[in-house]
Amino acid sequence: MRAIHIDEFGGPEGLSVASVSDPAPPVASEVLVRVRAAALNRADILQRRGLYPAPAGFPERVPGLEFAGEVEAVGPKVEVFEPGDRVFGITAGGAQAEYIVTDEALLARVPYNIDLVDAAAVPEAFITAYDAMFSQAAAKKGESMLVHSVASGVGLAALQLGKAKGIKVIGTSRSAEKLFRCSAFGIDAALLVDEEVLFAEAVKDATEGRGADFVVDLVGARYLNENLRSLKTTGRLVFVGLTGGAKGEIDLASVISKRLMLKGTVLRSRSIVEKALLTEIFAEGIVPLLAEGRIVANVDKVFGMGDVRAAHEYLESNATFGKVVLEI
Repeated sequence: MRAIHIDEFGGPEGLSVASVSDPAPPVASEVLVRVRAAALNRADILQRRGLYPAPAGFPERVPGLEFAGEVEAVGPKVEVFEPGDRVFGITAGGAQAEYIVTDEALLARVPYNIDLVDAAAVPEAFITAYDAMFSQAAAKKGESMLVHSVASGVGLAALQLGKAKGIKVIGTSRSAEKLFRCSAFGIDAALLVDEEVLFAEAVKDATEGRGADFVVDLVGARYLNENLRSLKTTGRLVFVGLTGGAKGEIDLASVISKRLMLKGTVLRSRSIVEKALLTEIFAEGIVPLLAEGRIVANVDKVFGMGDVRAAHEYLESNATFGKVVLEI
């Protein structure tokens, strides 16, 4: 089968479309999926650079964490799916290929009103956002959320989920144009962040002086202490991304005096059991919102497999609004 292949770790020039071995036929509760589209994620860039190797049992040189396609074949213990079903899901690697074998517990049905290219942009972003907001931060209706990089795939997913669940959404970006485009999703307060990285006072203004109930941080160290200043007493900070660095000094006095909770979360390295639970939540709580049109896939640009280098360059440019998708 054809697959995106990392021929040499480093820049986009090390990527190619290669012929690799077909996956083994599905056994037990496994499902063979003919992949039609797979979205790109920052993890794919890190894997390409040799900085984020795939977990054991997943391809070292075929990236891809989310996909959409049709069921091609099923193992003898599969109970939910059958050949021809349209599905999407998450995996720890290997999604950017014509075929993938995965456990049925990691798949959900694609709503009838969504095509497979759009569907490929949904699972990783929305599961990550939901996990950060509700599993980790225990978000409640009526609370306020600060989300950084709000125009990213996960950021837009968090924005949409927040509005669907009655949460006030304050979002940051370094692009005024992107913040303007977020108005179509109902963002409550859009904050432009410059090189000085000062946003805490604006967050307090947007919350009538209280501060945000919780923060979903896709940036990391660079925003750390402004995040602490932005939170109300007993606020929660969830680290999701580290594009702004992994190490920074922390104002522990603020953490102690405000009784703050700091947590981190990651999806890729979790066990199948944990991912299956998140997929069940996704299928029951998020997919219906897609089917109803209350939330939408956030596809910025679509590339063919042969243009994978350009796709990586575009994602790395930070010009994206939402997700970059590869048609397989």
